[in-house]
Amino acid sequence: MVLEPAFMIGEIPVYGDSILAPMDGYSDQPFRGLARQLGSAMSYTEFVSALDVLNRLESILPRLVFEEAERPVAFQIYDDDPARILQAAETLMQYQPDILDVNMGCSSKSVANRGAGAGLLRTPDKVAAIIRQLSDEFDLPVTAKIRLGWDEDSLNYLEIAKSVQDNGGQLVAVHGRTKKQAYKGAASWPPIREIKEALRIPVIGNGDIRTIADKKRMLDETGCDAVMIGRGAVGNPWIFVGKDRPEVSPEEVLDTMLQHLQRMQDFYGPDEGLVLFRKHVTRYISLGPLSKGQRTRLLTCTTAETFTQFLDELIQEPVIFQNSGGF
Repeated sequence: MVLEPAFMIGEIPVYGDSILAPMDGYSDQPFRGLARQLGSAMSYTEFVSALDVLNRLESILPRLVFEEAERPVAFQIYDDDPARILQAAETLMQYQPDILDVNMGCSSKSVANRGAGAGLLRTPDKVAAIIRQLSDEFDLPVTAKIRLGWDEDSLNYLEIAKSVQDNGGQLVAVHGRTKKQAYKGAASWPPIREIKEALRIPVIGNGDIRTIADKKRMLDETGCDAVMIGRGAVGNPWIFVGKDRPEVSPEEVLDTMLQHLQRMQDFYGPDEGLVLFRKHVTRYISLGPLSKGQRTRLLTCTTAETFTQFLDELIQEPVIFQNSGGF
């Protein structure tokens, strides 16, 4: 049986309509690999600054590492200078991404206030120049992740999305919030439908997808080609295999946690991997039912052996493993 792709990014087929969103500090290779294993249709790396690519490449290389099984893989890059992004992209080519994605959605003040990330939404001419230069220079598809605008008074999502398409971009992912909203309030989905109806290229919808019902509703209401799931997947990577968090048994939670921990330790080393995994622990399980002593013990374990031993004890209290996931 030959599977039909859900959509195409240029000439690259994508088999699936749920994708892990790029999230600084969360969508590292261990979590991306786990999500891809569970059904995320492709991988986006954590974003990298063009300045970092050009001036301190060694320090950001861990963000660019991926497994072959993750392909297609999009490297996400940000900057406010078209020439600098082009120069950085030329450097990134040696690591063989399938796709180059321009971040126009980061709302962090340190990024957006200098005109990069969501700050690019205020300079449509730069958007056009960046997408055009990258599309002209490289054979691989160029895509963009955008927001609805800087704030409610500057909702220029249609202008930006059309500019991405008209300058050679092959896909637009849309977070249904403004820069000013950051991650507050409800995401607005009708603009995603407007963009989808206006463009010929694929559109991915993003924002407030925490359950399978949310995913279906976004696909139905917007007509988008796929959904991008960020915070709703942290603590619930099973969403990519079609399961809501309450449907996942304590045994499956434990098994996946241990897989994730092993991936973290293989990637970062035993000690750092365990420390970095702690932020995921708080999403995988509910800390509410734990006593203060149990919480301290869980979050201060220094070896994988003591950590897994404690988890084995906790599995006897299934309510602890019934967290809804996300944050």
